[in-house]
Amino acid sequence: METKIFLYALGIWFILVVAAILNGAFRESFITSKVGEQVGHVISTVIFICVILVVTYLFLSNLKINYTKTDLLLIGALWLILTILFEFVFGHYVMGHSWNRLFADYNILKGRVWSFVLLTTFIAPLLIGSILQK
Repeated sequence: METKIFLYALGIWFILVVAAILNGAFRESFITSKVGEQVGHVISTVIFICVILVVTYLFLSNLKINYTKTDLLLIGALWLILTILFEFVFGHYVMGHSWNRLFADYNILKGRVWSFVLLTTFIAPLLIGSILQK
């Protein structure tokens, strides 16, 4: 992967982090109080998946550097790894959430759909890039 693409992708990931924090604040301030924690979690997840796809589209459609499918997979992998690291480091050490609470968001059997955000984070560059290259 070219250094420029890597740096742009890293910058976009920081934008996604800010969007995730704003989405969480919106969920806690407005959604959860009206529909409950579980439904609020699902709504917030769907909103953030849409944000990831839109931001990825804007990023790739304005990228003036040629990229390959391998580049797109590497961007997705970078975003995924950084997101998981951020979630656990920020969630535990800054927000003070217990490790059990952080891992609970991965339990699909209990209606926790956060894993779909991670899946979207990983596949969005390849998906959107493939659409744009057609």
